[in-house]
Amino acid sequence: MGSFIARRSLQSLVALAGLIVLVFFAARLTGSPADLYLPIDASVEARQAFNEKHGFNDPLTEQFGRFLVDLARFDLGHSIRKDRPALEVVLEAIPTTLALAAVTMTLAVAGAILVGSLAARRPGGAVDRLGSTLSLAAASAPDFWVAISAILLFAVALGWLPTSGMGTFWHWIMPVGVLLIRPFGILVQVVRGSMLGALSAPYVKTARAKGIRERTVVFVHALRNGLLPVITVAGDQAAGIVNGAVIVETIFGWPGIGKLMIDSIIQRDFAVIQASILVTAAIIFAMNIVIDLAYGLLDPRVRHA
Repeated sequence: MGSFIARRSLQSLVALAGLIVLVFFAARLTGSPADLYLPIDASVEARQAFNEKHGFNDPLTEQFGRFLVDLARFDLGHSIRKDRPALEVVLEAIPTTLALAAVTMTLAVAGAILVGSLAARRPGGAVDRLGSTLSLAAASAPDFWVAISAILLFAVALGWLPTSGMGTFWHWIMPVGVLLIRPFGILVQVVRGSMLGALSAPYVKTARAKGIRERTVVFVHALRNGLLPVITVAGDQAAGIVNGAVIVETIFGWPGIGKLMIDSIIQRDFAVIQASILVTAAIIFAMNIVIDLAYGLLDPRVRHA
């Protein structure tokens, strides 16, 4: 187990190193921050003073070297826009994104297990056909289109829900609803396929022969083994929500890491761009390792391998 964690951590560090290089140089392709933070008629001297203050006058290689030295001390730079440490700004936004992802995945997994198990119980039945149709539609629906349609329907036309923010329970409904559609659709298909195999296994036939209630057979005996493939897919979907909440957070004004990332790109706040992407990547890498460990703990065959 220790060697596995060390190997996966090393792989994640290599990927993170490549991301560091890419993010640093790609962020600077957005243009000079002086064009945004200084008046249009600012003098050349004022621009030079601004760039000198923030270290933008130095060659890119020198800036990158200084960034690596600071990164080794866990210093991700200073936000131009907020005049605060970039890491501090990012760590304030991360909990709201993680909370959104946690609520979304909890509802998606619970709903998918229920619908997928009922669909697998009677293949070809009404629940199976309806669940398969809805899940395929949900898995194919683009997040941005669903989000805009939800705003037009529930906020503009009906006036039931607020369009942005996270202050009340009602603010959570549309962001969570939009984000859970895709993972719910994918997980229903995974649960259904896994449960079809589990329900045809000999131990399930034995349990039925003993007269055990069908509900217990499906949701206790078969579901225990049928959930193993679901764990990996659910973990991938959870990581995808953390990584892909950019669009939904921006549309709904959700004050999370996704919206912060977009705002920072627009405002050319290089330090926050770098910090937000690196922290998000580190969280996703850690989630993937935890998922692999959980799968190994639940399935002795994987742990042995």
